[in-house]
Amino acid sequence: MLAHVPARHRLVLASCVTAAAVVVVPALYVAAPAAAQSTVRYVALGDSYSAGDGAGDYSGGSCGRSANSYPALWDKASDPASFSDETCDGATTSSVLSGQLATLSSATTLVSITVGGNDVGFSSVMETCVLLPTSSCVSAVRKAETEISADLPGELDSVLSAVSADAPDARVVLLDYPQLYDLSKSSSCLGLSTTDRTDLDQAANQLDGQIQAAAGRYGDVFADVRPAFAGHQICDSGSWLHSVDWFDLGVSYHPTAAGQQYGYLPVFTAAVAG
Repeated sequence: MLAHVPARHRLVLASCVTAAAVVVVPALYVAAPAAAQSTVRYVALGDSYSAGDGAGDYSGGSCGRSANSYPALWDKASDPASFSDETCDGATTSSVLSGQLATLSSATTLVSITVGGNDVGFSSVMETCVLLPTSSCVSAVRKAETEISADLPGELDSVLSAVSADAPDARVVLLDYPQLYDLSKSSSCLGLSTTDRTDLDQAANQLDGQIQAAAGRYGDVFADVRPAFAGHQICDSGSWLHSVDWFDLGVSYHPTAAGQQYGYLPVFTAAVAG
């Protein structure tokens, strides 16, 4: 079509096309980084508090992983380059070591984990406190506290050492467990005695203290969810924790979907940002 355009006009037209190309190319060059894929490669490890037991919308077979768990919610919001959910209901430090580390690699950049509660008999302690007298509850809690101080540090070390070896460049975030009860509301709250509730909250603090200490020993990030759950514990009107559910005992004393979304997720997100 340019054959019928006078030569001087063709030169002007060519100059305009060239100038337009000069303008367009830099614009494309500047825009490209914004569309770059995330480089985060995330692996979620741990027990029911990370799997999302109590939060509904389950998959993962017997592991009971929830689409409302904080790892799944973070994955959906952040769109990392890869996400592997290895969490499982009932996991202990031993089962994490034997069954959850296979997807870790030198390419992994982010790891989250909750673990330790099942090692010290969380489920059996709660069952004792719900079904038996206060004296039995107190005895069960004392036994768990002994295990927390004597055995748990070494068990946590084994997990963190293995994670460090398998994913040496990853940011590792250890999240803890909320205190179950708002003791200030205990006198008007049906269920366990205030003695039971006080002992359980104290044991949770000891457990969380060991998790924090382990994170410190390995230079990992400790993410404390207790402040986020304050005012949203059992005995509070807007609780983010299940009390005893006689129709589904497995979800008892676990975070609800709201607890995962408004308790765990913001704490984890802040820990990732660092």
